[in-house]
Amino acid sequence: MLTLTDVWPLFNLTITSPRLSMRIVRDDDLPGIVEAALAGIHDPAVMPFSTPWTDAPSLQLTRDMARHQWELRAGVRADQWTLNFVVLLDGVPIGTQSVATRKFSAGKTINSGSWLTRSQQGKGYGREMRAAVLLFAFDHLCAEAAESSATLWNKPSLGVSQALGYNLGAVVPIDGGSRGPGQLQELRVAAADFRRPSWNIVVEGLDAARGDLFLP
Repeated sequence: MLTLTDVWPLFNLTITSPRLSMRIVRDDDLPGIVEAALAGIHDPAVMPFSTPWTDAPSLQLTRDMARHQWELRAGVRADQWTLNFVVLLDGVPIGTQSVATRKFSAGKTINSGSWLTRSQQGKGYGREMRAAVLLFAFDHLCAEAAESSATLWNKPSLGVSQALGYNLGAVVPIDGGSRGPGQLQELRVAAADFRRPSWNIVVEGLDAARGDLFLP
């Protein structure tokens, strides 16, 4: 009899770092990541996201998060995909970390995005999440570069990027929601410039999903 992971091998994909584990978001993970988001991600006076999704009322945010995860899953195509991982601390969801690309075979470039529930910020988990996904991209996906972005005022996020070897790129305008227009700092790091952590990751379940991602 077929199992769920026979039907969708990406559900078997996991990344483990020293303190965290990450797996592709399943439906069973939705309540946990919704609770982590509703507990608060940022000061309501500022907006760290280019799309102000955290401004939505609680019920709408809950439904939108579920729709978003299903849309990402349905949108996976060979050579164009977003892999969204739930980030687990001692088995409890504390945020998400994504790896995305368009025409990976041509550009060998990924883009990352993440959020972390506010109670777990300032403990080094954000840097560990990003470092883990960069190790995954460069060492397991054979990416050649990684891109990211953060609002100009978001010093912790920019600090993580620069500590890992990212270079500053263009500054672009964004919709700040009710707070008015904002500015987004784009960043990029080549595999050769990545400042690797002292630890490594364990990746499981990638081989079965390579064909879905158009990887060699």
